[in-house]
Amino acid sequence: MKLGTKGRYAVMAMVDLAFYSEGKPLSLTEIAERQALPISYLEQLFLKLRQKGFVMSTRGHQGGYTLAKEAASIRISEILEAIGEPIETTRCKEESELGCLGTKGQCLTHALWAGLGRQMQQYLNGISLADVCQRRLT
Repeated sequence: MKLGTKGRYAVMAMVDLAFYSEGKPLSLTEIAERQALPISYLEQLFLKLRQKGFVMSTRGHQGGYTLAKEAASIRISEILEAIGEPIETTRCKEESELGCLGTKGQCLTHALWAGLGRQMQQYLNGISLADVCQRRLT
């Protein structure tokens, strides 16, 4: 199981914004250069993040993006959810009538992977952007 590119890039960019902005707008070009990320990808991600209320944009020569909330109040799990990058550890969706096997049944390891998914979600719910910036990870 692997976190997708969208999720990794969104978290990297948001941590960069929280760490370097110091309250002033940062351009996506600055973030892209520091984090070695494609600008076109960041534009798509920040559109979603702005729509979900995580960042604000400022137009003009000194324009760019700032956090719309305090870094301490933004959870890593919320960023992933905002861009549509869920953490999936099982082959089936909970709401699906067809389980992992495609026959309304679950595979023998379903509970193992579902438990791992809950642990990952709990971990990412407990970490804020501020925690990452200050390297306070547990």
